[in-house]
Amino acid sequence: MAEKKRNLKPFFIMLAFVVLIGILLLPTPEGLSLMGHRTLAVLAFAIILWMTEAVSYPVSSAMIVAILTILLGLSPSLDNPDALLTTEGALKMVLSGFASPAVALVAGALFLAAAMQATNLHKRLALYILSKVGPKPGAIVFGTIIVSIILAFFVPSATARAGAIVPILLGMIAAFKLPVNSRLGALLIITAVQSISIWNVGIKTAAAQNMVALDFISKEFKVSVAWGEWFMYAAPWAVLMSVVLYFVMLKVIKPETTNLTSGITVVNDSLKELGPLHKSEIRLIIISVLLLFFWSTESIVHPFDSTTVTLVAVAILLTPKIGVFTWEQVEKLIPWGTIIVFAVGITLGTVLLSTNSAQWLSSKVFGLMGLDSMPLLATIALLSLFNIIIHLGFASATSLASALIPIVLALATTLQSDVNPVGFVLIQQFVISFGFLLPVSAPQNMLAYGTGAFSVKDFVKTGVPLTIIGYLLILLFSATYWQWIGLL
Repeated sequence: MAEKKRNLKPFFIMLAFVVLIGILLLPTPEGLSLMGHRTLAVLAFAIILWMTEAVSYPVSSAMIVAILTILLGLSPSLDNPDALLTTEGALKMVLSGFASPAVALVAGALFLAAAMQATNLHKRLALYILSKVGPKPGAIVFGTIIVSIILAFFVPSATARAGAIVPILLGMIAAFKLPVNSRLGALLIITAVQSISIWNVGIKTAAAQNMVALDFISKEFKVSVAWGEWFMYAAPWAVLMSVVLYFVMLKVIKPETTNLTSGITVVNDSLKELGPLHKSEIRLIIISVLLLFFWSTESIVHPFDSTTVTLVAVAILLTPKIGVFTWEQVEKLIPWGTIIVFAVGITLGTVLLSTNSAQWLSSKVFGLMGLDSMPLLATIALLSLFNIIIHLGFASATSLASALIPIVLALATTLQSDVNPVGFVLIQQFVISFGFLLPVSAPQNMLAYGTGAFSVKDFVKTGVPLTIIGYLLILLFSATYWQWIGLL
């Protein structure tokens, strides 16, 4: 009988508290306030919980809120060092993340994803596209990438997009009378989730972690990045990476069969089973297209920001007769814990910045590396490499952005005056979405890995070349395109 795997979660929880207490007991470093010192202790505590997943992300969020409130409340106020901040004052700081427009946008995005799920529109769209490609493996890989790209415009949740595509591909694999863990299964499922990660970079509203960076940028630099601006910056990189993905997948994973006609037949049959477009789907199409129009023309033809138009869309989706679902239906489809995690991540990053602990940490970590005095391209190269390596320990890009972006923001303010700090931070946010290397690097990867369609080795074999090429393209774009259009 195989030995039962040891549960290390209690050990990691204990480790997190030991590190928290250990840092708190250290003397407060010079140049750092007591409040900043305690915030860094909570950051270390959070990182251990996030990296080890000793508790679920919503549970870790509750722990972070409670500990941060108590520690800050019993610290001298930054404005008046002779008086304590008090827990009431600390609570206002700690709950500030819940009032962030970025959190409202993420919540709205989850409602949109739920609308797609309730109406099956994302499934219909995926089936339609796959029905139009040929029966050759290359054609189906191409169709899978196209589905991922198109859904990224309309479904602002990477996990929801994976949830739409993966079951369809599994149905195709079954139609070929091949096991789930066949070469074809690995090829199609890995293609889908790697493409989703690529377009998390390409489109502002495709992933929650993008909102984290934009919220910090808005607070620190008083600059908002419009949907169309992000698209202009990142979409060319994502298009090139999609082409790279196509060739890497067909080169690395060769399927058992080259004639996949039966799979296309299953797709066509599934499409027929959905029947004609329902009224709710038609309404959702109209709302989604209008929403995409307002997103893409933000600050160009109208003054409304992405969050506002998204919330208007949600209100319409819930309105009787013209919407697509009721509150009773949608509340079961929303992962409410995601909103809490996101808000607490925003809070932690905001407190890191407001207590100057992010700036202090940046000067100690990156200052010792000499990044602030290096040529810009060398700084981007080293920081991006650091970003990719540290991502290996994070299963959530949102958590990684919450921990890393405030420190990158602090570094950006120390660079040469001719460097655009907003662009510098955005580039690191692009790298944070690199979920290519391991199944645990992103939630959509884990959803796909749970199907048993591929091994960790399969994923790594595709992830290594994608990460290397993506990294080199980041450097190439930093040296050329992003400088030409003024991002850097």
